[in-house]
Amino acid sequence: MYDEGTVGARLRVLRRWRGLTLTELAGLSGLSTSYLSMAERGLRPIDRRSVIGRLAAALKVSESDLVGGPHLSADPVQSDPHLCVPSLRAVLQTNSLDGPSAERARPLPELLSELQRLEPFHQACDYLSVGKVLPDLLDELHFHVAAPEDEAVEQAALQGLVQAGVVATFVAKDLGHNDLGYIAATRAAQAADRLDDPVLKAMASFVLILTTPRAATWDRTLRMAERAANEVEPYTVDPLGTQVCGMLTLSAGLAGAVLQRGDIAQHWMGQAEALAARIPDTPDDNWMSFSATNVNIWKVAVAVERGESGGTVLDLARQVHPEKLSGKNGRLAAYMGDVGRGLAREPKMRQQAIGWLQQAEQTAPQWIRNSAPVRETVAYLLGRAVAEAGGRELRGMAARMGVPH
Repeated sequence: MYDEGTVGARLRVLRRWRGLTLTELAGLSGLSTSYLSMAERGLRPIDRRSVIGRLAAALKVSESDLVGGPHLSADPVQSDPHLCVPSLRAVLQTNSLDGPSAERARPLPELLSELQRLEPFHQACDYLSVGKVLPDLLDELHFHVAAPEDEAVEQAALQGLVQAGVVATFVAKDLGHNDLGYIAATRAAQAADRLDDPVLKAMASFVLILTTPRAATWDRTLRMAERAANEVEPYTVDPLGTQVCGMLTLSAGLAGAVLQRGDIAQHWMGQAEALAARIPDTPDDNWMSFSATNVNIWKVAVAVERGESGGTVLDLARQVHPEKLSGKNGRLAAYMGDVGRGLAREPKMRQQAIGWLQQAEQTAPQWIRNSAPVRETVAYLLGRAVAEAGGRELRGMAARMGVPH
């Protein structure tokens, strides 16, 4: 769905398509008629997963139908990363572990070295750089899995496929191609299953959870995260196992927040804190940045998802030490974007919100300019006619994100 509207504008179209009045949709979704009316007019942002899920279920559409995307603008930083998507889709859809598409491949050590060189670009959300090499890497890794020189080569190639599949998942998901992200996560899971390595299986489970198709199915997401965390917990004697388990507990905590189950969210966030206390607080060195610092970042995300705003969000933000994320621009931008979204809900803090959103954009422009929640917040702030200076700044962001301005 390549459109230029807000979620509220699409909500109006989908509601009318279903032949529902605002009152009827309110009854089906459990949301108030006044909220839905304001959301359709752009006076309230629809950026919480719980609200999106309830509306999608009530309308009997997917969350992607409601949120929309990918959004392509005239800004090359926003739109050019999508150039890698067709080749990435072709590679992911035409390869299998036993049926590679490539007829030849570079030596495996060369491929694995290139995969390691790719990781900093992945962490920086530099999809342009990643997209130039990732499709060929996936092609050639499949070749080595299907026709290995020996068992050691097969094992190393499968491990490389898990890692490359994780990277491909984030590229596709962050650019708004969630269906492709799910395919990439499935390919990583298939490679991990053949290796029969519990920690690698848990890594693949993490990206599967991130991209599972949803329409008010966060209870299923919660069960997936809880099961995967429990399965990998015996392997937390190892630092990597601890980090992977930690990311799954964070996923379970967020799912609890989306379901508005504060007890579940609190339990799993507590589990994440306990795991983080067992390893150094060095997010730059850890898988998916799992650390005490990252747990605090996820606390912000959970709070924003639960509807917190203003001072509460700022208090949580002060517990984060962003200087520890020097090599993780994606994590840093996610944190800044969530703080900005939370502050935008408070009329007196909208100017601060703009500042946080601008910092997020400067930190990881390719991602933030493609972020549906940030885009929705920018559209909302613009529609609320913030102070003149803020309006100028917002119009610039809106132009770069393809928001009507």
